[in-house]
Amino acid sequence: MIPFRTTAAALFAAAVLAAVPATAVAHDGSHPFENCTEAYDNGYRDIPKGDEHYGEHLDRDDDGVGCDQPPSGFVPRDESDDDAGAGAGGATEENADGTDLAETGGSDTTPYIAAGGAAVVLLGGGLMIAARKRRENR
Repeated sequence: MIPFRTTAAALFAAAVLAAVPATAVAHDGSHPFENCTEAYDNGYRDIPKGDEHYGEHLDRDDDGVGCDQPPSGFVPRDESDDDAGAGAGGATEENADGTDLAETGGSDTTPYIAAGGAAVVLLGGGLMIAARKRRENR
């Protein structure tokens, strides 16, 4: 028989992990980017306030321009080929073999993932303590 606390803790951990929002794989161009990494991957930089891709979360220095510090390997999008999704992470002239690794960094989901991991660790620790106490009481 499984104790109520264990079941409740497992359900809580499952609910926390289910609450983690899914991240978008592609950007359809009609809303702000999730973060500057997504903007850079799609070939956008220096996004002015008022642009459809601008979001306050992209403008950390509050100067009215989002994503104004691109990485060293940034490749701007080809404006003549907007419908084909240029700059979306494929091989470029500089990266013909496609072996460069993706840029890493946090996003809006990082706190949720960290909270889910902490809940799982705490649940596991609680189960270990409960099992140890149960053995000692026999």
